[in-house]
Amino acid sequence: MFEQDSQKDLREEVIAALIKAGISSPRLEANIILKYAAPLYPQITQEEQEKIKEMLQRRINREPLDKIVGEREFYKSVFKVNQDVLTPRPDTEILVEEAIKLLKEKEEGTVVDLGTGSGCILLSILKDCVKSKGIGVDISEKALNVAKENAQRLGIENRCIFQNCSWQQLEFAKESIDMIVTNPPYIASEDIEKLDVEVKDYDPRIALDGGKDGYKCYHEIAKLAPLFLKKDGYILIEAGMGQAQKIKEIFEKEGLYLEKIVKDLGGINRCVILKK
Repeated sequence: MFEQDSQKDLREEVIAALIKAGISSPRLEANIILKYAAPLYPQITQEEQEKIKEMLQRRINREPLDKIVGEREFYKSVFKVNQDVLTPRPDTEILVEEAIKLLKEKEEGTVVDLGTGSGCILLSILKDCVKSKGIGVDISEKALNVAKENAQRLGIENRCIFQNCSWQQLEFAKESIDMIVTNPPYIASEDIEKLDVEVKDYDPRIALDGGKDGYKCYHEIAKLAPLFLKKDGYILIEAGMGQAQKIKEIFEKEGLYLEKIVKDLGGINRCVILKK
């Protein structure tokens, strides 16, 4: 370890490089890079300096910071993330908050997360609802490996299981589920290339592509949900911008009833809640 005056300027150099690259929160991200690469900064080794340079270059190349450091804060916990899972986003916390409110009214229940990815939605709910159990479903085995590790990190692996299959392959008992939560792919296929490089180049396409019009997965889930939900069971669905009303109509056609639509902090109709 060593400490010298020149090292005290390293943080400012990282900040300057991030500003030049157009990163929107350069000071925050500089602090995160230093935290992960050189925990005792301004004490720093040569190896740590090289690590900072490597992480900085990856960020300048627009690789998302959470994919670089391998973690992302979401709701009340820190989750492992990598290139196999969608980056958890603050807007999705609205869905988690609403699910927890409804589950706490029941005191306990079985929650199914369709397209669980990192498990951030399901595991955040279970962390707060200690009497509930969960099932995370994803077609990607690599994503499920991340979710399993996150369950272990949070100490709730004994209250959840994970199934590697498509939604059409699910074999739950009829009317056995208290709640379904889902943040399915909802970007129209032709719009994916228009997304920010941090999304289209680093989030798995399978977690983004919602088919020709963006509603393919919603139609599929709408046909399954009434089969598995108990009477008075809920489904909470994340919606993309401008999609909430159409999602409501898709699920109502399958016999579910709108409970409410909840806006995110940006005022966008983000979470559609329906009841059987």
